[in-house]
Amino acid sequence: MTIREAADALGAEIVQNEFDDTELSGAYTSDLLSDVMAHARANDAGALITIQAHKNTVAVATLLDMSAIIICNSRPILEDMIAAAKDEGIAVMRTGENQYTVSGKLYALLN
Repeated sequence: MTIREAADALGAEIVQNEFDDTELSGAYTSDLLSDVMAHARANDAGALITIQAHKNTVAVATLLDMSAIIICNSRPILEDMIAAAKDEGIAVMRTGENQYTVSGKLYALLN
């Protein structure tokens, strides 16, 4: 499933849409960026599901070669995050659903 297909299936808004529409291989859910760095496997996660809507989230996603960030709970997304994601070619999506719900839905879609 591609990033755009996942966004459509989740009903998520694509906030930063300048990215390669690659296949998602999985996801990692956490609001602690140090946890993401310690436990998400590079090249395996695909998407980061979180409420952390700032440019440090993009830095962590870049470090782990993630291709998408899904911001939950309709959190406002800072312009510097969008700019950083654009520079790195990382998709940024936003949804009104919480992390638990998005994680479960994406898991079902990818498995």
